[in-house]
Amino acid sequence: MNKHHLCLRIAVILIFVANFMVANAGNVDPALMKGWEAGSEYNKHYDVREYEKIRAWFIRAKEVIPLPGMSPATVIEVLEGSDIIEVHLCPTWYRNPGEIPLKKNDRIKIKGAWAEINGKDVFMASKIKKDPDFEIIKVRLTKDGTPFWTMTPEQLKREMMSDEEKDEQQAKKEGPQQAKSQ
Repeated sequence: MNKHHLCLRIAVILIFVANFMVANAGNVDPALMKGWEAGSEYNKHYDVREYEKIRAWFIRAKEVIPLPGMSPATVIEVLEGSDIIEVHLCPTWYRNPGEIPLKKNDRIKIKGAWAEINGKDVFMASKIKKDPDFEIIKVRLTKDGTPFWTMTPEQLKREMMSDEEKDEQQAKKEGPQQAKSQ
């Protein structure tokens, strides 16, 4: 299979997953949202002043309870140099560990913010790309840490669009440029 077909297959899969998440984000059982709400103690730990990009090797995905009383989180462990880092992604109902499209020793780039949660230094991810620059997971807005699972279906659909799709949508809203009359 050539590279173009592989990229096309991956794009179709990602579109399917994005549509599934858009369709399900608004219908969440309140018990599953426990601790994950907009403005929650946990989400306040994402501080854009602690924003960083790291390159690491994927080890595994797992489920943890970030803070007492919260519903479970999907977390990945990565190796950066000789350090194993716990990277918090999202609630398990939004994306469970089995849905993380990575294999052991995949090289990845992670954007997010460092935080201390429950006495432990963790990295709260906003976006993960698999080398070379193939975006596979987006869970927060990089600019302010807004979690995708707290967005309206319309906001989430817009965030899941590619930059080209966003430009196209913007161009349709603006319409053709009108010639200035003299």
